[in-house]
Amino acid sequence: MREDRPNPLRALPPVDEVLRRAAPDLAACPRVLAREAARRAVEEMRGRLAAGRETGDREDLAGRAVRLTLEYAAGLSRPHLRRVINATGVVLHTNLGRSPLAEEALAAVTRVAGGYANLELDLGTGRRGSRYQAVEGILTRLTGAQSALVVNNNAAAVLLALGTLAAGREVVVSRGQLVEIGGSFRIPDVMAASGAVLVEAGTTNKTYRADYERACGERTALLLQVHTSNYRVVGFVHETTTLELVELGRERGLPVMCDLGSGCLADLAAYQLPGEPTVSEVVAAGADVVTFSGDKLLGGPQAGIIVGRRDLLERMKKNPLTRALRIDKMTAAALEATLRVYLDPERALAAIPVLRMLTMDRETLRGLAGGLAAAISRRTGPGRVALVEGISRVGGGALPLAELPAVLVELTPPGVGAAEMQRRLREGPVPVMVRVQEDRVLFDPRTLLPGDGELLAEQVAQAIGGDGICVP
Repeated sequence: MREDRPNPLRALPPVDEVLRRAAPDLAACPRVLAREAARRAVEEMRGRLAAGRETGDREDLAGRAVRLTLEYAAGLSRPHLRRVINATGVVLHTNLGRSPLAEEALAAVTRVAGGYANLELDLGTGRRGSRYQAVEGILTRLTGAQSALVVNNNAAAVLLALGTLAAGREVVVSRGQLVEIGGSFRIPDVMAASGAVLVEAGTTNKTYRADYERACGERTALLLQVHTSNYRVVGFVHETTTLELVELGRERGLPVMCDLGSGCLADLAAYQLPGEPTVSEVVAAGADVVTFSGDKLLGGPQAGIIVGRRDLLERMKKNPLTRALRIDKMTAAALEATLRVYLDPERALAAIPVLRMLTMDRETLRGLAGGLAAAISRRTGPGRVALVEGISRVGGGALPLAELPAVLVELTPPGVGAAEMQRRLREGPVPVMVRVQEDRVLFDPRTLLPGDGELLAEQVAQAIGGDGICVP
């Protein structure tokens, strides 16, 4: 009579035993996470044993379960938000948090984040003040507007402005400007949420002043211009200018609102970048309300900035929605510090990372690429890297047609494909985001921050073994 085979699951140690064996290496891991890691490890081992993919006696299985527990514990203990090296060449990379902050902004956040701050206290009078006081004066000085208000992002700025000025009434906008912004949110959706009624004017490719005139009626509350900062319609096109729209608004007694989307305080035309209207230019053209982002071309924290006529901004400030959309002390500190840098335009180009990256000349880029290539070669051996010509992108829904000349570092990893190397760099101790084209790994030094080059080279070396063989 044939004996039944022993059940391999009986040799698997329980969670408590695995935890006890792993305890010396889990001292820094919170107990709740350590137990979850051990439970996951035992469950995975149980599945492997049941499927016949794992064998061994109790001691062997316990050792493997402990190693698996430590791997899970490391993952569970690691913060979700981590520092990432951006070597993609996309300056305003939405998935990577868009614009990195200037040193002045980082210092300002540190000053207020670790303690108390006069966020809503007027130190001169000792009475309650406004959290917008820190940025309003600088914004009006930089843009020429009468007043300013800041909320948590530009979609919120548009929502607040429309809800305050046009709820239950009509807003006229060009059909060619009904853009979709990040996360599949669309201008018509934001407008509907505000309570305003959308009235389209013109066609997708051509909208004239006369189209706006025909669309105006007794229920019209606002003329809206949306700058298509994340795409361009080219060819047989015509758009009504801000000046034309302002002229019409004055004739009809209607305010004109301009949503710039990305928004720019610096004139980038001198650096061979496509013309992007600055906020001050739009204000000078007569727009009554201008909205734009803080974390795109401005180079600050995520924020929605509203500037314009004092009477219209005062109405927005009294809207109960403003409290739901207000910024916190860290955003206020970072934005104020960033805006103060703009008071010296020449210094802003060097001090604000986004502006510095966008205005780099070819000689600077070649020097950065050469330094990065040398750092990688020192750690991986000669013959692995080469300098190649390429392009960088602005990203973040800004300057969609801009192609920035770039000098890239091309890596030829031994014994592994570019996609696999990309994965290993992304999942490494310090994640590195790279570009892969035609089975080539490309690093764009334009978007590296000071100190990133050496750290990137270390991550490459860890993905490529010291003997030149890629390690798993």
